[in-house]
Formats: sequence, C-alpha cells, structure tokens
Amino acid sequence: MIPSQTSRTAEMVALHRAAHQLLDRPTILSDPLAIDVLGADVAAAIRADPQRYETERHARYLRAFVAVRARFAEDQLVHLRAAGVGQYVVLGAGLDTSAYRIPQPELPLRVWEVDHPATQAWKQERLRQAGITVPERLTFVPIDFEHQTLPEVLAAAGFDSSAGALFSWLGVLPYLTRSAILSTLGYVAAATKAGGGVVFDYSLAPEVLTPRQRTVYEGLSERVRSTGEPFQSSFAPAELIDRLWDLGFGFAQDLSTEVLNARYMAGRADGLRVGQLAHIMWAGATPAV
Repeated sequence: MIPSQTSRTAEMVALHRAAHQLLDRPTILSDPLAIDVLGADVAAAIRADPQRYETERHARYLRAFVAVRARFAEDQLVHLRAAGVGQYVVLGAGLDTSAYRIPQPELPLRVWEVDHPATQAWKQERLRQAGITVPERLTFVPIDFEHQTLPEVLAAAGFDSSAGALFSWLGVLPYLTRSAILSTLGYVAAATKAGGGVVFDYSLAPEVLTPRQRTVYEGLSERVRSTGEPFQSSFAPAELIDRLWDLGFGFAQDLSTEVLNARYMAGRADGLRVGQLAHIMWAGATPAV
C-alpha cells in the first residue's frame, strides 16, 4: 500500500462483507457490525442500494470468498478457545469486526489487531463514529514494516509467544513478497507450537489455473494494481504445504474451492459459490475443525 494512506483493499473487503449481510440468505458470516463500521455515509448508501454490488461480473464470487474465509477463521477461534487457547492475533486487520463480536466472555481471551498505522487510525475513527465499543481485551498494534518487525511489536504489546495463539491473516498474502510471507509464517510456526495456528488465504499460481481462470486473475490483478496495491505473490498448493512443513508447523491443510463450497454452500437456493482463484490454508499444531 502507499505509505501514509489507508488501504483501498481493506475498504473493498469491508464493502463485500457488508453487502453479504444484505444480499445473501442465509448468511455464511453473521456480522451485525459490518455495515455501520463503514461510516455513516457509506453505510447509508449500501443500505439504500445493496444491488450496486451485484453489477460487477465476479462480485458474488468475491463476496462469498470474503465471507467464507472469515467464517472459517472464526470457527477455528471458537474451537481453540474451548481448548484453552487464549490469544488471538489479527494480522492486517482492516475493518475486521471479529474482536468486537466474540461471545462467551467467561473464556479468557486477549486480542491484538496488527496493521499499518494509517489504516489502523482510520479504523479507530470509524469505530468511534459508529459507537462501537473497543473491548478491554483488545490491543491495537500499529506496525511500520520499514522500521519494525512483527515479533518486536507483538512482544512490546504483551503477546506471549510461548503460550499458543490463533493468527488470522486474511486478504493480505497476495500483496506481499514471498520472503516477507515465509518470514512471518516462520515466526507464527514457533509462536503456535504450544497450541493454535494460522488461517490465511492465498492466490493460486498461474500454472495451476485454467486459461479462463488466468484471464480473470489478470483482470483482477490489473484492478488492484491501479489502486497502488499490486499483487506480488501466488503459490501452488503442494509447494506451499511443503514450505509450511519445512517451517515447523505440525499440520498444514489446504481448503480448495470444492472443499469450501461443500462445507459452507451446500443446499443453498441462491447459487452463491466461492470462486476458483484462491484457497484457504490452515497451518497449526493440530488439525483444523
């Protein structure tokens, strides 16, 4: 992203998450805060005309994927909290609202939202304007990747890298270099040996896409490049799983389009489906639920 500016892709993801609340029944991800966190003017516009988000050719596929990846991460959080994992780190949080909706207050949990300082300040203003209370368990962790590292900023914010945690890293990897991705995952592997893991999504490498899928991917790539946030990485699933094993994760599970549609879309009458350009990956100390 462009230094000192908020993330355009974070706003786009939030718009898709909000549109899902209005357009799709049943919802895959129930998020009563998704619309209001956009700000009063945008929230009013999307409520007045949610169909504006159906005009784009591939909008439904992207909207479904945004909802499914968040739902999968939150499913893992529910399971891990019940198993005693009490730390939750949201990397590249954007306008994610999971930390403000977490049920079962009797289960101890600390949450860290890590993001670029400008994007995080933008989110905090949106929360204030919407009257959304920031829970005491949540710590905002701004990070300037040119001068800081993830381990140092999390440690300074009170994160215990020996206690286990769930890391949620959604909608971020395609915009990072491979070296930055693998370096971060190496830290996460060490920080989750005591329990937990990481949920992330990634773009499929061109060599595993069909010609038609490559055309769609190239169009999407050009679109995000025009916003100043170009794609920088993609992976073949088998190669990525091998790298995760090498980094020290106990389990690595790839969730393909077919797996996600079978798990979350079965029996839907509206035909909502996840597209075929990206997968979700779980890497952790134990299998995902």
